[in-house]
Parts: sequence; C-alpha cells; structure tokens
Amino acid sequence: MKYIFVIGGVVSGLGKGIVASSVGLLLKSSGFKVNMIKIDPYLNVDAGTMRPQEHGETFVTEDGGEIDQDLGNYERFLNQNFSKDNNITSGKIYKTIIENERAFKYEGRDVEMIPDVPNEVKRRFYEMEKDYDFVVVEIGGSTGDIENLPFLYAAREVGREREAMYILVSYVPFLKNVGELKTKPTQHAIRGLRSTGINPDVLITRSEIGMDEPRLETLAKRCFLDEDAIFDDADCSSIYEVPVVLEKQGLAKKIFKNFKIKGHSPDLREWKKSIRKGGEKKAHNNAPVQIALVGKYVNFGKGKHADVYVSVMEALRHGAMANDVNLKIEMVDSSELNLEKLKKFDGIVAPQGWGSRGTEGIIKAIRIARENKIPYLGLCFGMQMAVIEFGRNVLGLEGANSEEVDPKAKHKVVHIMPEQKEYLEKHQYGGTIRLGAWPCKIGKGTKLSQIYGKDLVQERHRHRYEFNNEFKERYEQAGMVFSGTSPDGKLVEAIELVDHPFFVATQFHPEYKSRPLSPHPIFVEFVRKSKNKVV
Repeated sequence: MKYIFVIGGVVSGLGKGIVASSVGLLLKSSGFKVNMIKIDPYLNVDAGTMRPQEHGETFVTEDGGEIDQDLGNYERFLNQNFSKDNNITSGKIYKTIIENERAFKYEGRDVEMIPDVPNEVKRRFYEMEKDYDFVVVEIGGSTGDIENLPFLYAAREVGREREAMYILVSYVPFLKNVGELKTKPTQHAIRGLRSTGINPDVLITRSEIGMDEPRLETLAKRCFLDEDAIFDDADCSSIYEVPVVLEKQGLAKKIFKNFKIKGHSPDLREWKKSIRKGGEKKAHNNAPVQIALVGKYVNFGKGKHADVYVSVMEALRHGAMANDVNLKIEMVDSSELNLEKLKKFDGIVAPQGWGSRGTEGIIKAIRIARENKIPYLGLCFGMQMAVIEFGRNVLGLEGANSEEVDPKAKHKVVHIMPEQKEYLEKHQYGGTIRLGAWPCKIGKGTKLSQIYGKDLVQERHRHRYEFNNEFKERYEQAGMVFSGTSPDGKLVEAIELVDHPFFVATQFHPEYKSRPLSPHPIFVEFVRKSKNKVV
C-alpha cells in the first residue's frame, strides 16, 4: 500500500484540502484506486457541534458523518463518496483508547501518548486500505502545533511500515512594503517538520502572486530539496484549476518517480472540459448571472466567512458550468438586508442555518423572491423559512414561526420531531439529528419530477425540525405543492410553487452531492432559470 501525506506549514486555511484533493484526482485519473483520509486534531469527536462562524461548513456524508469541509472537496474532485470513517479526530482516537483501557484491552499496562495514540491512528489507516492502491492523508493544522504531533508521529511510522511520501504545503507571504516574497516562515516550517522525523519529499508553496526564481532557489538550497521537488500553487480564479496547474508542473511525474511507478500519467481531458465552462471567469460581453446568497453566518469579524457555505457556493458554480454562464455570487448578511437591492438579483438562495438570529431577514428575502418572481432556492433552513413566510403572508397565520426560533409561537408551522425533543431534553446534541442519506419520494407532475426525471431519490440531511403536517391541507389549498416526501408520506422533504418561474425548497441538502463532473440537477435548473431572467 502506498501513502501520501499532505501536511501544512506556517498558517492554517492554506488550501491543503485542495492540494490533497488534487493529488487524489491526479492519481485516480492515472488509473489508480484512491482513498482519502482527513485528520482533524481537535478534541471534538466530529464537527457536528461546532459553531459555523468559527469552523466553517460541516459536510455530511452518505452514512451520516459530520465532517470538516475538506471531505466535501475530496468528493467533488474525485467524484466518489466517502464515509464517516474517512475522518479521524483526536476526539475519536482518545475516546477509543479510553474505552479500550476501561475494557482491560491493554491488559493492565500503563496507557501512554506514545505509542498508543499513534498505534490507534495507524490501525484506522490500515483498515482503510482494502481494495485501494493509494491512501492520501491530509493532516489538519500546521507543523509546530502540539495538537497534530501524535498524527505526525503516526505518519512517520507509516513510512517505516508502508511505502510513503510526504508533501508539505507552506505559505510564502508577500510583503508589499518591500515588494518581496519571504521564505523564512517556510524554512522554519520544514525545520519543525523534520524535528518529528519527517523529511518532506515535495514542497508546494502557496502565495497570492506566485513564486519567483530567486525564492525558489533559496528554498531549494536552504531546505535541502531538489528543484524538481518544489511546486508553486499560487492563487487561482477557481479551485478546480489547481490539479491542472500542479500537473503542468509535473507533480504526478514526481509522485510516480518517488514510488518507482512506470506507464501511468493523468488523463484530465474530461476535467478540463468541465471547468472551462461557466464559473466567475467568462468573456466580459456575457452578462453575469447574479445570485444573492442570503445567510445568517456571512459576516465574521471584519470579513465575509465564505467557508460557512462552501458546498452551496460550489454547487452553484457547478450549475453555472453546466449552463456555461458567467456567475457572480454575492453573500448577503440576513441581518443587514437592502431589500431594494435584493430585487435586482437574478436568483436568491437561502442556505442552512440554526437558531433565531437573522431569521426575519431571511423571511423578508424570501418574500421578495416570491412576490417579484425571482428564482428562489431554499436549502433545509431555507425551506423552513419559506414555509414560515408563506404562512404569514399568504395564509395570514400571524406570528407563524418555527418551534426552534420561537417555542411560544401561536402557529408552529415548523416543529421538532418527537425523538429529537427527547435528545434535547437529555442534552444529547452530538450525532443525534437526522443525518445522512434518506429516500425521498417525488410527486408526479411536479417541477422536482422534471428536474430529477425519477420518482425516488436519495438525498443527505442534517436537521432536527420538520414541517408541521397539521397545516399541510391549508398550505396545499393556498397553492403550495409538497413535491417531495418520505416514502411513508409522514415527512415533507420539498416544496414548490406553481405560479412562479422557480420557487423550490428542500429539507435535504442537494449541495452535498453536487460535483463538477456530475452537477446536481436542482442547481443546474436553478441557474438556468436565473439565466433566463438575465436574458
């Protein structure tokens, strides 16, 4: 078995996940079977209970894993599903070790950080090997972090027990005041990595402007690396260009040289064909399709936190690729709405969310979309808010709300599921919500049936609250169509409006299953309808 470890240097948020995804794509397009693992050093068992503003999006797998957003990139780049086992956290490792100790599995000896933590990490690695040629492992954090040291030790030991290669992704800052790229932080990062017993085989530099020859020579000499071992991953207009950029520089060739592999090379023709379409970099004479993403987690500190809505934004881009349009996405904070400006957008999306803050702004945005015939797509929380808006402004249910937002609301058109109420009463939050892929029955003759072209689909979920069926008949009489339900008809999975160019909202998350090579049909149709508004 062959392992490739992707490790970060200098700062987090560099794009290690994109590099790891690109490596996986290069290997898969060369004819190899590739598995991917994301290591998160935090003590949480999973990402399910983390604040979106702090951690970014929580991605959901088919089997209900709540995982760091990088796993979503793995699925998007490799066009394959991964499971909750493809994510390893410190919380999972320590939890297992403590459970083993309590069960006397260590036979009375003292249990220690070394070797027991690396051993448990390796055990999980090796369980993921079956039927694969390569395992690509991304280790979260940066070299020098105390949290990821046990994982680096495990990676070092894997190199003694398996064939392994180590890639360091490191930031090279550009100081505008002196007009120069600075390599010293990367030199320190490599020194820190070597202190764990790992010598990087490849260095991939990250910068805003791209590396120059003097700095590449400096890194090669001072970090004792061959020049063919250094690759530059400067900022691109699209993350999907990264594997193409790295392949052009010869990364796959370097990997195959390291493992003494002959007769393989990446075939990225289909990938290149797909990413040339749409996106945000089109000819200037093409009028852009402007989409407003109205969310409650947009602003964080002084910036807009794009990581919160990664899957939604990428799914929109996939829809743009499929329609070959120029797409412009503007993130709009639901607490700071400009209603008149909102009317000028070609499409409005209301994504996932939790709690009460910012909900009134989302409801106002939905009303703008409904009354002004602007294509609207609601996702999970966005469906629940659409139900509330319709109840208040069409049915006249004054004060209609979600039980999550206002437990004392007179008309709880969205309420908590009975078993979920029990979990909350017991303070059992982690891993207890409705998660993973569930079947959805599509209503005949609906817009959703036209989009899917089938009667039954599997879509991923992440929520506690559902539409209250006590109001279902009144909503239907007023013109709302319940176009998707659970097979037994008890749960509403999707709604739509007939007298509207595109007003579709789903309780599930179609964005989790959208990929450049297989864009989700809901996003394809939403972008198409938004494009028609421009035309």
